[in-house]
Amino acid sequence: MSSEEQDHLKETDTEARFEFKKEQKSAFETGKGLTEETVRLISEDKDEPDWMLERRLRALEHWQNMPMPTDWPGQPDLSEVDIEQIVPYIRPDVDKRSGADNWEDLPDEIQDTFEQLGIPEAEREALSGVGAQYESEVVYQNMQERWEEKGVVFCNMDEAVREYPELVKEYFMTKCVPPSDNKFAALHGAVWSGGSFVYVPEDVTVNMPVQAYFRMNSEGMGQFEHTLIIAEEGSEVHYIEGCSAPKYGSHNLHSGGVEVFVGEDAHVQYSTVQNWSKNTYNLNTKRAIVEENGTMEWISGSMGSKATMLYPCTILKGRGATDNHITIAFAGEDQNIDTGAKVYHNAPETKSTIESKSISKDGGRTNYRGLVHIADGAENSSTSVECDALMFDNESTSDTMPYMEINESKVDVAHEATVGKIGDEDVFYLQSRGLDDDDAKQMIVAGFIEPITEELPIEYAVELNRLIELEMEGSLG
Repeated sequence: MSSEEQDHLKETDTEARFEFKKEQKSAFETGKGLTEETVRLISEDKDEPDWMLERRLRALEHWQNMPMPTDWPGQPDLSEVDIEQIVPYIRPDVDKRSGADNWEDLPDEIQDTFEQLGIPEAEREALSGVGAQYESEVVYQNMQERWEEKGVVFCNMDEAVREYPELVKEYFMTKCVPPSDNKFAALHGAVWSGGSFVYVPEDVTVNMPVQAYFRMNSEGMGQFEHTLIIAEEGSEVHYIEGCSAPKYGSHNLHSGGVEVFVGEDAHVQYSTVQNWSKNTYNLNTKRAIVEENGTMEWISGSMGSKATMLYPCTILKGRGATDNHITIAFAGEDQNIDTGAKVYHNAPETKSTIESKSISKDGGRTNYRGLVHIADGAENSSTSVECDALMFDNESTSDTMPYMEINESKVDVAHEATVGKIGDEDVFYLQSRGLDDDDAKQMIVAGFIEPITEELPIEYAVELNRLIELEMEGSLG
């Protein structure tokens, strides 16, 4: 595909970029369902060390013994999530298990998939490194040499298990997201595959983002990538991820895991735009631990899935640690997007802000579900939660379920929530200025989400706006 063709597709046919499908070609895959044999097959195919297999098997025990989460007020219906009908592991037919070093070494069908999604051109822009995952494996990974010379590591998690075992042993699902945390964290720990490993040494600032893209191409599969980010004292890094899947007749499951460790005086920004198909269940576990004077920023855009349950969690462990959450969710017909944030203030003078914006139409449901905990002794801490919801019609719903546990008196706590419909007067005013009905509503929505899009890199902000326009038209998925 020529650069002119890529530019044309990027600019004029966002729907086609996400909804195309490729004939599945795999080198190895497990059957449907999850048993101990399945876990051993995955580990054997990856040629993993015994310690990782042992961790997988312990996670499997948790999965088998924990009930499905079904008792949360107003939660999405998970009755159709049946792991016995999901293929948890598909290895694409790529020669190099650690991912190709050169784009041209990938099979044509995988090259074409990611070219249509814009991955090669993203690499040519201002990125420090880029990784691409197809099905269960990372098929391409590249890092600019100047960052490697400073000791920065950006590779896939399977390579990290082999090349950096001591770091992985210390941080992988031990302190941040243990498999015992919840049912889907346990599932993830048993069958995880692929994902990103980012290590930034002390006092190194990576002033260009690193990017990963995760693509599910096969029908009825599960994707369980794991992202582990370690930012040492005084370091800084911005990690961006994108996700997508075409629509098929049967359900897909995405249950990723993210663990972020922010050292003293370090700064990590984690940005994600997720655009799964409307038959995908998106059930992730994401968490960060922040040391003294460190800063963690989560920026998330979630849409497209049948149901999403996503609540990035930050533990402010050190004095002066800061956390900022910014989230946008879009729900259309037959969609239930349940998102929010959790913050634990476990040290004095910690600060958190949560800003949530949601849009619902055609009977869709959005929900903010949040938890702020301020521990006894976390004096002079502050938190601010702001939830804004915009609805298109009387059939759509939006709820706010904040929960605050305040165990310290010397703190500053604020919460604000607003819910509103797109007003006929607003639409009429814009129509009087020459806009048609659809363009008027799109302009109102663009203004509503602008505080979030202005925090994203320009290419992601443009993509998010395009996706929302397609959702408003009811033409995606």
